[in-house]
Amino acid sequence: MGCRDVHAATVLAFLSGTASVAGLLAAVLLPNWRQMRLYTFNKNERNVTVYTGLWIKCARFDGSRDCVIYDPQWYTAVDQLDLRVLQFALPLSMFTAVSALFLCLIGMCNTAFVSSVPNVKLAKCLVNSAGCHLVAGLLFLLACAICLTPSIWVIFYNNYLNRKYEPVFSFDISVFIAIASAGGLFFTSVLLLLWYCACKSLPSPFWQPLYSHAPSMHSYASQPYSARSRLSAIEIDIPVVSHAS
Repeated sequence: MGCRDVHAATVLAFLSGTASVAGLLAAVLLPNWRQMRLYTFNKNERNVTVYTGLWIKCARFDGSRDCVIYDPQWYTAVDQLDLRVLQFALPLSMFTAVSALFLCLIGMCNTAFVSSVPNVKLAKCLVNSAGCHLVAGLLFLLACAICLTPSIWVIFYNNYLNRKYEPVFSFDISVFIAIASAGGLFFTSVLLLLWYCACKSLPSPFWQPLYSHAPSMHSYASQPYSARSRLSAIEIDIPVVSHAS
């Protein structure tokens, strides 16, 4: 691995994280978390499907794409606990993942454009590429946990609603999008952590997530000879004169 260069693993992790955040945004905005099918026995009427999202609710007749009932204020009156939890969990997961993307981008830019010898004056507040990618990987893992747990809970809560009322509830496509996005966040986290573990055998000044002390310029150059070595060299260079008898 070219650990001191921008590697394909970090670029793939950044692209995977971006796609996962886009999937989370789609899951948050789509009104397709839960369906409720209302059947009628009147042949002159059509069945109604109620589409429930995190923020809006829409009721449609079968075969129609127009909402008969559209409630844009649904987010203020959500009466289903799993959807209420998702209203807080998914935006928090998105914020965490975006922060991780920002750190990942800083790490790649630092690898590509910053000199390998750090500035001594800025060393106390300097975070290198290793620190950026390590923290980004942990943040992606946290975002995955925040997103995945309530998304899976929707499936179990849907079964609970069917047992409590009637079997008219079913989870919709947003559940699958959120779970797939959580899988993408986990994959991104694994890529960054594997990259870090494979490359942390580099010397400490390059690979320490935070500089514990200001690195001197001498740590990047060859070390001078010791005093004993210099004396030994002087002693060796002294000519020895012998008098012939």
